[in-house]
Amino acid sequence: QLELVESGGGLVQLGGSLRLSCTGSVFSLDRYAIGWFRQAPGKEREGVSCITNSGHSTTYVDSVKGRFTISRDNVENLVYLQMNSLKPEDTGEYYCAAGPTRRLHNGSFACTVVSSDYANWGQGTQVTVSS
Repeated sequence: QLELVESGGGLVQLGGSLRLSCTGSVFSLDRYAIGWFRQAPGKEREGVSCITNSGHSTTYVDSVKGRFTISRDNVENLVYLQMNSLKPEDTGEYYCAAGPTRRLHNGSFACTVVSSDYANWGQGTQVTVSS
């Protein structure tokens, strides 16, 4: 069973930055696409961003484009989510998850921010953005 551990959450003011980290506690992450998801109180979990196992392809939801950057260091077994220009609506529990990198018909590779595509999840790290 792949175990994932998130870190880096905290309390930050409007416009501030945080960098979340995700690591595999037992296994290497380099075979997996990694997705970041978040869940605000009283709301459903939503996808935020993902990165393929090679790191060559990334996906962002519209609400974070231009503010968040996902990256990975497969040597260090880490995946990062750099979050800039944070807003109160970014508040929530943030989770990383491991899933498949998909090969598209054109031969390229991609990941998704659909939670049902991911089988292994971390415990989450809380991000709170105050106004």
